[in-house]
Amino acid sequence: MTTADTRTIVTGGATAPVRRRRKFRWGPVGRFVGLALIVLAFLGPIVWMVLASFKLNVQIYDPTKAFLFDPTLENYGTVFDPRRGNYLVYIWNSFFVAFMATALSLVLAVPAAYAMSRFMMNKSAMVVLLARIIPGVSLLVPWYFIFAQLKMTGGYLPLILSHMFVSLPLILYIMMSFFDQLPEELEESAQVDGLTAIGAFFRITLPLSVPGIATATILSFIFSWNNFMFALVLSGNSTKTLPVAIFDFIGYASIDWGALMAASVVVTTPIMLIALFTQRYIVTGLTAGATKG
Repeated sequence: MTTADTRTIVTGGATAPVRRRRKFRWGPVGRFVGLALIVLAFLGPIVWMVLASFKLNVQIYDPTKAFLFDPTLENYGTVFDPRRGNYLVYIWNSFFVAFMATALSLVLAVPAAYAMSRFMMNKSAMVVLLARIIPGVSLLVPWYFIFAQLKMTGGYLPLILSHMFVSLPLILYIMMSFFDQLPEELEESAQVDGLTAIGAFFRITLPLSVPGIATATILSFIFSWNNFMFALVLSGNSTKTLPVAIFDFIGYASIDWGALMAASVVVTTPIMLIALFTQRYIVTGLTAGATKG
């Protein structure tokens, strides 16, 4: 496809219009179509999940009821029915485990990342990277055996420690990259003014690293909130988290799709809100601290 472009030239004192063919640029159209497909691929399942949470099981199987149907809150009533399980307790369990695992990982990983960055502790960083590479699922059996021998299975502590196995290396490597971007001259100037090395860290370096800490905190919390396998093996009835509680709607002979979708909405909504309201910190931390160059 082409469009005509008219130009005027002068020949012997007279002017004559000259038409030049200009090619249509497919670049903007291609970018728009590609972006639309990506958005559809990511948002399509979420939209379907939300719509299905307001449908009966019969309506979910009916393709004519994909968008036009009579919404119902019966599925959410099933989710929060005390006879099916106390989802408020499951929400609290997920929040408590995610909060404690993230907080303890931050306390340990931020100073460690600072030390590894400033003192070039590459061997220690490689050990942490090895722990990051090892699949956590491969450690479930040893963890279960150890915690069972200590009679700790079913409590909060095994869940928190297992989540820290992934959260701590994640936070450490994000913060190492961020500390590498901060000039050491700032700390040296603070020490010349009378601060100790620890004082310079807490009063200069740590405030400047808030975007990186925010990024690491959000990513660690999201991982812990969504984790299923660790909680399935190490949790008990009183410490069951939301991802494991959702599994209860999958039976041997049938699946309660409506309640399953409603429970999935309950699990997904807090994380989506966190990502929506903290995206500025995520983008700032990833561009300023989690990348090099």
